[in-house]
Amino acid sequence: MSEVELIVGGIFLFIIIVIILSLSFRIVKEWERAVVLRLGRVLGVKGPGIIFLIPFVDKPTIVDLRVKTSDIPAQTIVTKDNVTVTIDAVLYYKVIDAMKAVTSVYNYNSAVLNLAQTSLRDIVGQMELDDILSKREEINMKLQEILDASTEPWGVKVTAVTVRDIRLSPDLLTAMAKQAEAERLRRAKIILSEGERQSANILAEASDFYDRKPIAMQLRFIEALTDISQKGGLILVVPMNNEMYPTVAMALSRYKEGGATTK
Repeated sequence: MSEVELIVGGIFLFIIIVIILSLSFRIVKEWERAVVLRLGRVLGVKGPGIIFLIPFVDKPTIVDLRVKTSDIPAQTIVTKDNVTVTIDAVLYYKVIDAMKAVTSVYNYNSAVLNLAQTSLRDIVGQMELDDILSKREEINMKLQEILDASTEPWGVKVTAVTVRDIRLSPDLLTAMAKQAEAERLRRAKIILSEGERQSANILAEASDFYDRKPIAMQLRFIEALTDISQKGGLILVVPMNNEMYPTVAMALSRYKEGGATTK
């Protein structure tokens, strides 16, 4: 072989070696794991850092261990009391076992999302509208429990589920607004009636007290005249009798000082 052929052969061999080395070493990030299959058999989980692979023999599948966020598409559901609502939610989950996530389910991301949709429909379909609107936290907890139990064999952990929005039809919103307004009016009437009842009880007690204490009634009468006397330009007609005269006379004297005319 000539010297040129040796050089060309050496360069070609060097290129092959570089290609093989590039295929043999992979860098796995801190938040990733590589599930390695060798000729179709599971070899193990490798990473993070630099891992060695046999080219054309080992096949790595990279799994991200960070928490993932997925939007559960809006679901139109008929509630237990035959009301149609539209609900969407947010799902948070992460892989805790990379081996199971690769070998136990074909596509764990799609599987978790589909399971979340069906579970949300099942839970909401068993509840009435009032409970759905007032018990979002309970829906979140039930949904998380169901998903967590179902995804555990897949090596996936559901960390949180949050109902984001509950939408109702315009007709239903109008009916609910009218119902709330009627409830407020009912409460207002009850409060007003209770106030009138308490006021009547207090007046009845005052009447009984004045009936037992005539002098207190006279003093109250004097106080009323005193208050009226603060306003000038008035003409008052005051009934007089022997019992009220001494005390009323004192009130009239103060009343006259205020500038009013008395008959």
